[in-house]
Amino acid sequence: MVALSDIQTRFTSLYADAFRQLDPKRPPPPIEVRLYPYAGLNHTIRLRGGRVYVRVSDIFRDAPMNVQRALAFILVAKLLRRRTPQFQDRVYRDFACTPQILRASDIARRRRGRKIISSARGAFYNLERMFERLNRRFFDDQLKKPTLTWSQRRTRRILGHHDPVHQTIVISKTLDARDVPEWFVEYILYHEMLHIKHPARIIKGRRFYHTKTFRAEEERFPYYVEAQEWLERISLKRRTHQRARAA
Repeated sequence: MVALSDIQTRFTSLYADAFRQLDPKRPPPPIEVRLYPYAGLNHTIRLRGGRVYVRVSDIFRDAPMNVQRALAFILVAKLLRRRTPQFQDRVYRDFACTPQILRASDIARRRRGRKIISSARGAFYNLERMFERLNRRFFDDQLKKPTLTWSQRRTRRILGHHDPVHQTIVISKTLDARDVPEWFVEYILYHEMLHIKHPARIIKGRRFYHTKTFRAEEERFPYYVEAQEWLERISLKRRTHQRARAA
């Protein structure tokens, strides 16, 4: 097995080369690259005090050299705010979306990640009862019920999230309010339930969550049009709030 120090030295040279090619007018800055036990397939790059710090998921420890080089170009391009070379992006995704790497990522998330669960019973709406009604009406009671919970905080950007690794659906606590119609909460939950029925598909190295089949089935929801109007209204409020805070 190759020593960890040798791996990190090899990684560092790849990132220095990426800097030289993407920013040829300046010499590469000091670079520190480390493998890190992220809960999933994550990689980060940061510039602090003139030094670049790179953290690569330890899932990529034994990735082929061409894949490591591709990741270096992707992260350095991100730091420099340059467009990622298409060839490098394709090399990375072709490897990252292989069944072995996806499985390793899911295992890491399951072992290292932590899911905060509160309760499915809110002040106004009960997610358990909603799930049972929607499952019976739209899925013939065929969906296996995941863990259902309201979020810890009142998030407005992400109103719902399905986590297949932890088999959980989280709905934003913002929707557990008297002025939010029950049908809108049901729509958000219905959308996340569709993710259970239609798992993400990998096409040309990319994960697609909202396929044509997914969208067609989503539009079956009786209040679909009204729900889109509500989503736009929420988005407008969020943008207005952000502008007010920036002013």
